[in-house]
Amino acid sequence: MIKKTLVLSSAIVALATPVYAQVELKTYADRNGFIDVQKLTCAQLANTFQEDADHLTTWYSGWYNGLAKKHMMNVGRAKALEHELIVHCKANPGKKIIEAIDVVFKVYRAENNIKLKQ
Repeated sequence: MIKKTLVLSSAIVALATPVYAQVELKTYADRNGFIDVQKLTCAQLANTFQEDADHLTTWYSGWYNGLAKKHMMNVGRAKALEHELIVHCKANPGKKIIEAIDVVFKVYRAENNIKLKQ
């Protein structure tokens, strides 16, 4: 009886979960191999392979740290924020990734009482 219940539960979860084809990040590159990271959407991030999502969010982290003239990385925080970004992107597939990053960062700063320098 337990085995039948587990099989039935697994089948229900599988049917209720939306299925998206994973797309390689390089699919979004132009003919010269460049990706316009300011145009990528949340759907594109959420529907790529985890390895590509990791690569892309690491790039964004470097970009934002460069803008802030910072040269340090908190790996645990970066991974947590990447997770939050992907969760936000799955809920908001039409948003651009850079817009989603702004939302996730604002929430993180508010929750941790971090004030930006003026």
